[in-house]
Amino acid sequence: MATTVGPSWFKSSYSGSGGSDCVEVALTPLAVHVRDSKDTTRPGFTAAPTAWAGFLARVAR
Repeated sequence: MATTVGPSWFKSSYSGSGGSDCVEVALTPLAVHVRDSKDTTRPGFTAAPTAWAGFLARVAR
């Protein structure tokens, strides 16, 4: 029987363990998945890798 393995989620290295507001990200070859780390059952969103790279470049300014 085959098992399905989901994406590997990670938090930013800037996130603390104190339960503060954080997001988790999972990278796949075709998409970047983002979700709320406090409630992982809620739907997140998916972005194309180029769109995510543009977002990160913009917020890094």
